[in-house]
Amino acid sequence: MARNHHRILMRMLAAPPALALATLALPAQAQFNSAANGVHAGQLDVPLNKSQTVTLDRPFARAMIGSDEIADIMPISDRSVYVLGKKMGTTSLTIFDKGGRVITIVDVAVGPDVVTLRRQLAELMPGENVDARISNDAVVLSGVVSNAAAAQNAVQIAGTYAGDKVVNMMGIGSSQQIMLEVRFSEINRQSGKEIGVRSFFRNESGSWDGVLGNGAQLVPDPDTGEGVLRLGAITDSFGIVRHAFSIGGLDILGVLDSLESKGLAKTLAEPTLVALSGERASFLAGGEFPIPVVQSGSGTGGSNGGSQGISIEFKPFGVSLGFTPTILADGVINLVVEPEVSSIDPSASIVLNDITIPGLQTRRASTTLELRDGESFAIAGLIRQDFSTTVRQVPLLGSIPIIGSLFRSSGFKRGETELLIVVTPRLVQPIKPAQVALPTDRVGDPTELDLFLMGRTDNAVPPIPPVQQQMDPAPKPAAAPAPAQTTGDDYEF
Repeated sequence: MARNHHRILMRMLAAPPALALATLALPAQAQFNSAANGVHAGQLDVPLNKSQTVTLDRPFARAMIGSDEIADIMPISDRSVYVLGKKMGTTSLTIFDKGGRVITIVDVAVGPDVVTLRRQLAELMPGENVDARISNDAVVLSGVVSNAAAAQNAVQIAGTYAGDKVVNMMGIGSSQQIMLEVRFSEINRQSGKEIGVRSFFRNESGSWDGVLGNGAQLVPDPDTGEGVLRLGAITDSFGIVRHAFSIGGLDILGVLDSLESKGLAKTLAEPTLVALSGERASFLAGGEFPIPVVQSGSGTGGSNGGSQGISIEFKPFGVSLGFTPTILADGVINLVVEPEVSSIDPSASIVLNDITIPGLQTRRASTTLELRDGESFAIAGLIRQDFSTTVRQVPLLGSIPIIGSLFRSSGFKRGETELLIVVTPRLVQPIKPAQVALPTDRVGDPTELDLFLMGRTDNAVPPIPPVQQQMDPAPKPAAAPAPAQTTGDDYEF
């Protein structure tokens, strides 16, 4: 410290004030009022390899710097000191008067060029209140910005000065909320046809018999133990015809079953979600189904000595939606949307330890896009087509043209499913409680007179209207008279 003090005094005596003013006329100035702020005058941010000028409100005699490796000083006049940043770090500048009393102490922080950074933030982001300060070798951003996109832009600009050493302490001025209107529309078409031929036959002597058709089986009789020929039950069929006839010495009982099915199902869900900008929101309209999970406990009898238990986990299904909105500049909404439609599919179920675990039929999408307030986008093309045919026949006989149809059963099924998702984001603002109208506000309890005599279950439901009003609730407007006819009858409508 003594050597630094001696070096600074030598600089003060050797450097002429006129030469210092001529050489160092361009650096920025920082004014300190020692009388107003006391001995400690705050912090002076000095960019690396750049300079700042400290100006006092009264003359001083000498100045001392804590570490000349971090910053160097040079007196310009009896009221100003030149400070040059040499190395990243912090130190202190102490200024004395002629009597050796301390005038002021200034903390000197040498780091990235926050002076130029402040000017650049003001030019590139007008209207945003962003301040930059040095903290050791990092840049600290503070202030209040209008949205999250502006804060991200400020961090990116500061990164060009300090790299990854940027501390973001900025706040969002007004939280903006986004309402997402989603419409799920699904159409499911199913069609199928089945034609089956089944028959029992026996010769007159009863020496041989047989069956043909789906579910043919030979089971022992519980009383005699002899084999009995059977056919599977015909269920879920729309038409069944049975006829007995004989061909030569053969008695035949023939059964014809037929089924044609057509179906159309339409599902529609319209969930609405509200979330803050940058926060994720999710929605589920459906349910949860249980799945058994085997858990092995710790036992003392080796690998086979542990006990096993079954716990239940629930998996969701139905119409679900997850989205993350972010408001960008000019009201543009960046949207990450994850819609999903799932349903229980018995055909994909598995059986484990006599427990049936159902499967799921799922349609899922994930996309990122940008929209403005009130604009919509659609996710389409989620189409699934299923087609299957089944033929069960007697070998060789079922392959004979025309006659072979008596020895086989045929069926086919066709299904088409199409899903359309329409998403509309909107910027919303909270409303006052007085502006919220509930359905129960206009509903009141009926009196005994209204309930028994007038048939009113509540005050919001009008009495039972007369029969004439039910048949003709509103009079139809009279139409213009028909033009006159020279022949035929005239009609009035």
